[in-house]
Amino acid sequence: MPKYLDIFAGAGGLSEGFMRAGYTPIAHIEMDEAACYTLKTRLAYKWLAANGRDAIYTEYLNQEITRAEFYQAVPQEVLESVLNYEISENNLSEIFADIDRLLGDEPLDLIVGGPPCQAYSLVGRARDEKSMVGDKRNYLYILYAEFLKKYQPQYFVFENVLGLLSAKDTDGRLHFDKMRLLFKECGYSTEYKILNAKDYGVLQNRKRIILLGKRGECTNFYPEIPIVEHTYVVKEIFSDLPTLKAGSGTTTPVETLPYIGRYLYDARIKQRDRELVTFHCSRPNTMQDLTIYRKAVRLWNKEKKRLSYLDLPKKLQSQSNMDSFLDRFKVVADDLQYSQTVVAHIAKDGHYFIHPDIKQNRSLTPREVARLQTFPDDYYFESVSGIPARTTAYKQIGNAVPVLLAEKIANALLEGWR
Repeated sequence: MPKYLDIFAGAGGLSEGFMRAGYTPIAHIEMDEAACYTLKTRLAYKWLAANGRDAIYTEYLNQEITRAEFYQAVPQEVLESVLNYEISENNLSEIFADIDRLLGDEPLDLIVGGPPCQAYSLVGRARDEKSMVGDKRNYLYILYAEFLKKYQPQYFVFENVLGLLSAKDTDGRLHFDKMRLLFKECGYSTEYKILNAKDYGVLQNRKRIILLGKRGECTNFYPEIPIVEHTYVVKEIFSDLPTLKAGSGTTTPVETLPYIGRYLYDARIKQRDRELVTFHCSRPNTMQDLTIYRKAVRLWNKEKKRLSYLDLPKKLQSQSNMDSFLDRFKVVADDLQYSQTVVAHIAKDGHYFIHPDIKQNRSLTPREVARLQTFPDDYYFESVSGIPARTTAYKQIGNAVPVLLAEKIANALLEGWR
């Protein structure tokens, strides 16, 4: 099966999809230390499960053993395949040396990954007084090209936000045009599509640019990715999770309720009934937030309208930004086939999503958000210290590519490969 390198890997949503499709990861490169621990833990779990020793993972989740003890149960090369680097011109040779060590004499078939999107996103540009023009993150694609030059994979998959199509450089030219020209100079033809996760089995309205590169001069090589028809609605995601009040719950494993649906199995989120889940813990919301939540839910239930921040009484308006993010209090409507986009900054602005059940008047838990992103329930989100951190989990999940979308891309690419 194809061997791949994941750069700008994050918490591994894209990589999880490719591994599900049968690809073999050689290395993951990520600058965020907490996300690197998440990747290590996921790879360690997969190795233990493949060798019939996954009970050790359960011991770790139950905090019966430390992370260090858990890591000692797997070969060191599994953990060492996760490379904690901020990719820059200054450390490329060091990164390449690590990859070469892991790759050995084998060729690299594929590179996947997308640089941090803040500099391209419409939201990030709206927040920045210079509209992110000149931000160094705009130029990470140049470093991406260095990996293509070095390893010359047959394909690469570059993922990013829609704002990439309109982001301009200091000379007024589009970054996307300059990017594709650079990739062409590296020997790659490129084609792209805007894919919406909701069309591929993810119950979330999340559009992304998926740019595909193939070595050589070629056209019409972008594989057909079949649309997934279904009748599932969002409440399927939450139906077996225990009821919580704002500020309650736990990061340690809890048993789910009996589940008679199909979606969680079909999306490979859940493996068995009453499976244990971690990070089902809600933020401690203020009374002001809870009051706004009630208003937002009632408006949605009555008129199917999203609450605008400007429509709130002045006494409930505490945010200084009145020009953007006016829909910051969103209802995750349980009767629709998809939710609104899980935002990357849910860790910072975690009150964007509201549980549709008025009896659970609160923001979503990390596990609920992870399910919206189609992460499997056995996926664990690490912190740097090893002490479970809800905010860190939100950040990693919100930044990720939905696993099911990644799997559909990987399968379609594999069919074309054959």
